[in-house]
Amino acid sequence: MDPAATAGTEPATDSTAGHGRAPRARRGPYRRLPVEQRREQLIAVALELFSRHAPEEVSLDDVAVAAEASRPLVYRYFPGGKQQLYEAALRTAADELSARFVAPVHGTPTERLGHVLDQYFAFVDDHAAGYGALLRGGSVAETERTTAIVDDVRRAAHLSIVEQLLVKEPGPRLTLLVRSWISVVETAALTWLDDSRRVHPGAGVGAAAELRDWLVDEFVAMFAVTALHDAQAARVLRSMLTAAGAQSAGVDLVARLGGLLREATPQSPA
Repeated sequence: MDPAATAGTEPATDSTAGHGRAPRARRGPYRRLPVEQRREQLIAVALELFSRHAPEEVSLDDVAVAAEASRPLVYRYFPGGKQQLYEAALRTAADELSARFVAPVHGTPTERLGHVLDQYFAFVDDHAAGYGALLRGGSVAETERTTAIVDDVRRAAHLSIVEQLLVKEPGPRLTLLVRSWISVVETAALTWLDDSRRVHPGAGVGAAAELRDWLVDEFVAMFAVTALHDAQAARVLRSMLTAAGAQSAGVDLVARLGGLLREATPQSPA
């Protein structure tokens, strides 16, 4: 059993024990914290580092220095090393992101969806490097467990959207629609991150608010196409637009699409 887990506070640890190296420079005196508080602090520090750097660029020494702790102490709490700490930090981030899928009770369905997207992009911005490294795959820290954590977030997003649509048992096509749109959101977020790192981001997909509005329109458009092929989607879309009223973004999109299609349709000669 971990000795620290059985004590009210962590024991003092020699930062050079067993390593044969000079003591690392510290930013302040060593602080003894209660066990659970120290664990939470280490996760918070790791999450911050993983948010700004790809997992393979962060070492346990980086975490120890940032937390004003020692490497052996980090191992005491996370005997599995950096991988265990990364998974704990990822789980914390995933729980935070999942909590942001809770939409406000007021507003039209598209307004609530826009609010959730605002929360999502704020999270992406706060955890840019870690978000990008994880979703793109290929990270040395990626395992079946980290993939499962990301899948849990996707399931939470799917459940939130289905609940907002007031659908108890979504059929296969409605389920596919929602999952496909979530994939569009993830791809858009990664593209937005890439654009934000360029010298001239104006040439990219635009600001977060602009991207949010496009994604809401994308959802309604995908929903309308699905409704042409699926009776359940047609009922839900009709109910959603009726509840939203004549001034909603969804109704406005239908009107704009209708005008665009009329302009694009070849006219028969008189």
